[in-house]
Formats: sequence, structure tokens, C-alpha cells
Amino acid sequence: MNTYIVTLFIFGGVVLLTTWLPLVLRRMPLSLPICCIVIGASLAWSGLTLLPRTNPLTNMGLAEHMTELVVIVALMGAGLKLDRPIGWKRWIITWRLLGIAMPLSIAAIAGLGWYILGLGPASALLLGAALAPTDPVLASDVQVGPPQTGEKDEVRFALTSEAGLNDGLSFPFVMAAIALATNTGSNVEWIGRWFIVDVLWRLVAGLVVGWAIGRVLGYFTFRLPESGQIAKTGDGLAALGFTFISYGATELIHGYGFVAVFVTALTLRSVERHSVYHEELHNFGEQIERVLMMILLVFFGATLAEGTLFFLVDWRVVLVAVLVLAIVRPVAGWTSLLGCRHPQAERIIISVFGIRGLGSIYYLAYASGVAKFQGIEIVWVTVFLIILLSIMVHGISVTPVMQWIDRRRGVDSLKPMPAVVDGGR
Repeated sequence: MNTYIVTLFIFGGVVLLTTWLPLVLRRMPLSLPICCIVIGASLAWSGLTLLPRTNPLTNMGLAEHMTELVVIVALMGAGLKLDRPIGWKRWIITWRLLGIAMPLSIAAIAGLGWYILGLGPASALLLGAALAPTDPVLASDVQVGPPQTGEKDEVRFALTSEAGLNDGLSFPFVMAAIALATNTGSNVEWIGRWFIVDVLWRLVAGLVVGWAIGRVLGYFTFRLPESGQIAKTGDGLAALGFTFISYGATELIHGYGFVAVFVTALTLRSVERHSVYHEELHNFGEQIERVLMMILLVFFGATLAEGTLFFLVDWRVVLVAVLVLAIVRPVAGWTSLLGCRHPQAERIIISVFGIRGLGSIYYLAYASGVAKFQGIEIVWVTVFLIILLSIMVHGISVTPVMQWIDRRRGVDSLKPMPAVVDGGR
């Protein structure tokens, strides 16, 4: 049997399911990521494809670049669909989650890695940094709707904006783990270089380049004479161009591309906030994101089914995974939201729904490629188990929880929200 032809046939079927299943699952306590993982595991056990060869421990480069691609596409989409202008008070929950919950999560997870898993300082910090950010890819079910939908739900807004920024803001901690693993000099030397280069320079570069490119692209899209505006094409394909230009330009000067892509999307929205072209950009980007997510989760399921990683699972790994999902994120999130005036139920949901996913795999693959970490196999299996449990638990609970929120707001979540049509295209 020609494995390549079989793979093409299966790929077509899975893509078709990716378009159809969200409609079927709208009323069910089940998510598309769960289905993709099951499909991947089934294909691996069937032996019809080459999927088991996607183990990240043996194919680090593939894991790094594929997860990198899907994350930056998701970040552009997350930024484009945020209708609320950025501001200190308007985004106060987001700043609390980023400034309090994320550092607390990193410290707590690193402590669990050191105390329970027996990891060294560098590996423990890498575990915390990789698992701290919430995922903009797998969290789509708890995010706001497309641009111009007028979505006012604080839970969805907080989780969307948090996922858009913390993927980039956790990168300095990953770089600290790398510096700690490769350091041969004094602590003062590496800490000073890390703070100047990996914190100050890279973050500022990501913010500035992202804003500048957003302004330039916004001019070409909305401010040129009408006949030359990119918006007049009505072609959402430009979203990929915007994403790669922003990411590539920032990475070329060693800034944080994840930060830049999200900032570019926010800036693009601010140039012409009410243009219906934003919806074209978002819709195309979301389709690409779903296909990439589907491919990666099928690979993820195949890797789990292969069993190589999970041979390392023991009670310590399971305990850490449960503590991270059931204690660390909820407590860190709840602590960060103390004093907020929002209803307690909303604060609980925001605290609990910190979905872990593909960004964590990217950080591990990136760090593993540039430094040697003690016990890296244990770090990988812990992250994989946490991602699996997060997808299962959050995937099953997200539909009833979001429908409950919508009922409280008097909104029918099964009806698409009408776009606010404006002549800004």
C-alpha cells in the first residue's frame, strides 16, 4: 500500500472534519482538539501513516518550527479580534494576570519541578517558563468572537488578551533558564547580560517594531488613496503577510517576535478600528490556524500513542501535572484578581481556564536545541501530560461553562453575533 497516498487521503478527511466538527460540537461537552488527538492516536496505532516519527525528542527542529508557525498565526488572530482599545483601566485584568499570575505560576511550577521531580535549577525554571503562558491556539473556545461582534464578555476578553501577550512575556524566563544551563562564569555576569539583552532589549524591540510595522501596514491597508488600499482587495491572505513581516523583522534584530506580532495586530486595529476588512483578515487567519492546529494535535496524539515519552511517567509526574492544573494556575489567577470588582464567578472561571498547549512545546523545543538541560526527558513528559490533561479537562468543561456565562448575560451563544458594518473598508 502506498503510504504517501494513504496519508493524503487521511489528511483530506481530517481537514474536512476540522471544518465540520465545530458545528456538531457546539452543544456538546467536547472540543475539536480532543477529537484531533484521538484521530492521531488511532492513526498511529493503525500503522497506516508515518505519524509516530514526529516524536519531538527525536525531531526537535520539526516540533519547534511547526509550533512556532501556529502560535504566531494565532497571535495575529487574537490581536485582530480584540475590539477593546488598549489601556491601563480597560485592560486591568489582563495586566494583573500578566504581572502577578504569570510570575507566581513560574515560581510555583519551578518549585514543584525542583522539589518533587528532582530537577536542577535550570531545568526547573525551564519547566515553569514553558508552562506559565496560556495558549492562544487551544484557547479559541474561551476567546472573544471575530472583529466587530461587539463582544463585551470580560471572561473571554481577559483570556484572549492574556493569551496574546503572555506567550511573548514568558520568553525572558526561558532565556534565563538557558543562561543558567550554559553559564560558566559568575552569577552577576549572566544575570546582568540576561536583564539587559533578554529582558530590556528584546521586549522593547518587540513592542517598538510591532507598533511601527502595525502603523506602516495600517497606512498601506487603510490610508493610501482608495484605489491602492490593501483593504480594497478584500483578500484575507494579507493576514499571513502581516504576521510573517512582523515576526521576521523583529527576530532579525533579536527581539521577541511573539510580542511584535500581537502588538502589530492591535496597532492595525487602532489605525481603522471599524473596518470590515479586519473580519476578512481574521477569518482567513483563523482557517489557517485551525488547519495547523489540527496537524499538530494529530501529531501530538500519534506521539502519545507511540508511548516513548509516557514510559517515563511515574507518580511524581502525575502529581505535578495535577497540582499545576488544579492548584497553581487557579490560585495564582485568583490571587492576581483580588480586589477586582467583577463577579466572583467570572474571576473563578478566568483563574481556572488557563489552558496549556502548543506554545509550551515550542519553548521546550527551542531551549532544548540551544542548551543541554539535566533531566530534559522528565521535563518533556511532564509538559506533555499537562497539555493532555488541560485539553481533556478544559475541552470537556468549556462548552457548558461558556454557555452558562452567556445565559447570565442574556445572550444565545449558538447564534452568530452580527458584525458591526462600517464603511471603513
